[in-house]
Amino acid sequence: MIVRERPAAGDAAGALVLLHGRGADEHDLFPLLDVLDPSHRLHGYCPRAPLRLPPGGAHWYVVPRVGYPDPGTFAASYAEAATWLDSLPHEQVVLGGFSQGCVMALALGLGAGRPRPAAVCGFSGFIPVVEGWSLDVSRPLPPVALGHGTYDQVIPVEFGEAARDALVAAGGELLYREYPLPHTLDEQFLLDVRDWLAGKV
Repeated sequence: MIVRERPAAGDAAGALVLLHGRGADEHDLFPLLDVLDPSHRLHGYCPRAPLRLPPGGAHWYVVPRVGYPDPGTFAASYAEAATWLDSLPHEQVVLGGFSQGCVMALALGLGAGRPRPAAVCGFSGFIPVVEGWSLDVSRPLPPVALGHGTYDQVIPVEFGEAARDALVAAGGELLYREYPLPHTLDEQFLLDVRDWLAGKV
């Protein structure tokens, strides 16, 4: 995979992996590495999604309809991302992402048969419903932070609420916020996640 990296300031305490949204690339969330890990305790990674699709940019999967990724493209990207993720030289990994990247972060961090990350932080996404993948709700679940805009017209907030409800029902540790914004990141919630992550790795 094509990956942009930001080294840790010293010996890395782990990895922070941020997955971009639909039509973006490895540069899109790169500034968030410093927001979420300002002391550079973690080695930062921003991989590029493997698919090139109209209208441009990189994609993790084809979207037949929101909430339900195309099984074939999802499975291929999931397998490639999982292989790359498992090759990282860090025992502690924090997964994060926005939009499609949030979906992939949740899928990789909570999927059946996957190693548990130290934490997952997702913005404006959902837990996918897709053939060939299933949510592993066995304990211990990794701690999860989820944020979603109440005015999101790309991925409606109900998808975030469904993810929240599934994780709460499974007994997981969850930081959940909604904010009066469209399909974008909330600066205050990013700071909340920064402080929350400080106690996880």
